[in-house]
Amino acid sequence: MATMEKVPMLAEGYERLTADLKALRDERPKIVEAIEEARAHGDLSENAEYHAAKERQGQVEAMIGEIESMVSRAQIIDPTTLSGDKIIFGATVTLLDEDDKPVRYQIVGQTEADANKGRISYSSPIARAMIGKQVGDEIEVTVPSGEKFYLVDKIEFI
Repeated sequence: MATMEKVPMLAEGYERLTADLKALRDERPKIVEAIEEARAHGDLSENAEYHAAKERQGQVEAMIGEIESMVSRAQIIDPTTLSGDKIIFGATVTLLDEDDKPVRYQIVGQTEADANKGRISYSSPIARAMIGKQVGDEIEVTVPSGEKFYLVDKIEFI
């Protein structure tokens, strides 16, 4: 049997996933009602409401399965309990770009990533390039526009 790979995430990401799971489970009875109501309209071959409800049911069940899998494999990490001089999951890192302009990222789980808020997935190219580095190290990242270089300026666990 294959070992189940842990899914690292912050506590807030875990809470959001469990809330999403509850909302999807709460939607199940409403979908069943919609299917029954549409079925009562007669001929199912040309019944758009029935087909839409069945499609939504399939989507909801797939999402529930995916979220249940992530929740069961969740490894919740609290960055405030971490320390050290190397970049790891949960670290908030300040980098200096080629123009010495500071850029700040927090390395988070895939479901929590939001580039607009400076939260990047541990599996993203820049996070993979950062992990294991220390203050003063240079980081080279290949992006669609070419190579980018950064200098690790600060590592925080907040």
